[in-house]
Amino acid sequence: MLDYSIDEELSMSKRQGWTLLRNSSAVKCQAMPPLAPSNWPERGLKPKLSSKDHNAANDKEALDPLDIEMEQMKERFAMLLLGEDMTGGGKGVSSALALSNAITNLASSVFGEQWRLEPMSPERKTRWQKEIDLLLSVTDYIVELVPSQQKSKDGTNMEIMVTRQRNNLRSNIPALRKLDAMLIECLDNFKDQNEFYYEARGADDSEKGNNKKKLPTVIVPPNGLSEASRKFLQYQKDCVNQVLKAAMGINAQIISEMEMPEDYIESLPRNGRVSLGDSIYRSITVEFFDPDQFLSSMDLTSDNKILDLKNRIEASIVIWKRKMNQKDGKSTWGPAVSLEKREIFEERAETILLILKHRFPGVPQSSLDVSKIQLNRVIECTFLVYNLI
Repeated sequence: MLDYSIDEELSMSKRQGWTLLRNSSAVKCQAMPPLAPSNWPERGLKPKLSSKDHNAANDKEALDPLDIEMEQMKERFAMLLLGEDMTGGGKGVSSALALSNAITNLASSVFGEQWRLEPMSPERKTRWQKEIDLLLSVTDYIVELVPSQQKSKDGTNMEIMVTRQRNNLRSNIPALRKLDAMLIECLDNFKDQNEFYYEARGADDSEKGNNKKKLPTVIVPPNGLSEASRKFLQYQKDCVNQVLKAAMGINAQIISEMEMPEDYIESLPRNGRVSLGDSIYRSITVEFFDPDQFLSSMDLTSDNKILDLKNRIEASIVIWKRKMNQKDGKSTWGPAVSLEKREIFEERAETILLILKHRFPGVPQSSLDVSKIQLNRVIECTFLVYNLI
């Protein structure tokens, strides 16, 4: 309901006119339009809405998708700035880790529900592209200073420093985006296949009290897939494996360039022998060493045992390298071990570690890698991007 009078309208018009004359040195006389509801001044008289109309307007604004999306975006950026500590108490993680966690969680929520060999739904694909672009927009402002030429007004050239996106981000993010597009394209390639389909699992499993996520069951023809379908599936598998290897290569390169945290160094034992244990140490320091024979003698029946061996080998490599570079004076090997032998042992350990990484790519990250990620203060492109693959 409108609640204003003609006298109020005239009074408002007079006040606006005098204000305009006082604030302007030259005012042209023009006919003022009537104060109809369509042209009320922004700060002038506005209609008073009833409580019912007011609540309806608020509900409409609250349900505006653009406003909701804007608020969600503000909240995400606030979490990145505060290191996931929304209390503002300064107890959050570093911005690098906060951004890494945000992208990892996004990838898990989007790709974690992709249980079938079929194209992603348009809604999920749009969500992924929009939100990953939102998070990666932060990297546009991670810059470095580089020299550049500038021409002054008098025609002379001057060398100045300008900002440019950091080199590793400029090279790796486009590569990771291409890998992401290849992965989605592999899923899109299944849109025309019609030899197999999926069925939801029956109620029998749920009645047995199985609370695990129930993956759909694939149904294939009684005689199996055709030769063309087998070749098609093998080709898609090879493509995804290539994407995985490329992403892991970028990850490994970035991790190797990260500075080793002091907390990890302080946690290391006094020498490589203590780190490896007597049995593993003797196997590595024999006169004739065969890495395949060494691994065949190790118990690699579970991920935990493989990870434990990786951690031991990696710690010994760090210890030997630091001692050879004379950066660690906390302990000594004693006169029995020469510098040449240390170098040989370190090379053998690196060979074992490389074989483990290639043979068991699905094993969780080592203690050193986790320490670098958790304690890193510099935003590196790999961990703020594709942990999804």
